Amino acid sequence: MIFRQLFEPVSSTYTYLLACPQTREAVLIDPAMPAWQRDLQVVKDLGLKLVMTIDTHIHADHITSATTLKREAGSRIALAALDALACTDVGLRDGVPLQVGGVRLDPVHTPGHTDNHFAIVADDRVFTGDALLIDGCGRTDFQSGDARTLYASVRGKLFSLPPETLVYPGHDYHGRWVSSIAQEKQRNPRLGGERTVDDFVQLMQNLNLPYPKFIDYAVPGNRQCGICPGNLPDTLQQYCREMQESRQG
Repeated sequence: MIFRQLFEPVSSTYTYLLACPQTREAVLIDPAMPAWQRDLQVVKDLGLKLVMTIDTHIHADHITSATTLKREAGSRIALAALDALACTDVGLRDGVPLQVGGVRLDPVHTPGHTDNHFAIVADDRVFTGDALLIDGCGRTDFQSGDARTLYASVRGKLFSLPPETLVYPGHDYHGRWVSSIAQEKQRNPRLGGERTVDDFVQLMQNLNLPYPKFIDYAVPGNRQCGICPGNLPDTLQQYCREMQESRQG
């Protein structure tokens, strides 16, 4: 499998490129709007054809570039079937695999950060979106989030994967690129070790995090599979403007 981890600095989003070395078909997981040209250039440089984009959930902190990439490259858009978005070409369903050339992708329904969140398992790695981060997890206080549900998703589903499974999160804000199921089970301060569900619920209820500054624009835009709103304030234009720098992990 051909694999690249790509980073978008405005929202600290990781985008993942996976491709079949035989058919040269490629998929991008969680592509972000400012980086769409960078992403297509990476696809081109590797001699690949982008056939699909996958968003792990309807994001609140960035705009997906799925629609732009479909227009430019003809790729199909995959999102949770439960979201029932008109712009979706492929509906993600728990336990129903996707095939990109010889690469098998297994969607795992992991609600809690959002109600229709999916992780994607591919061979020896799992792309966890915002459900499980390195030494953390996504918020549960908006978009039908629920702490008890997230606890069950991570502890019951993701932590049941083989311990050597590599964990590639949707974001990281401290320059970390990859973890493992064994590491997160042992030392994740929110969900690892002996943390009980009641402890976790109390922890998440007392984070006192600020209201997400981009959510009121991101969610409507992402329910259209990646449309930047026309009324975006100047202070938020960077979320749709072409990325000026690239740091790859």
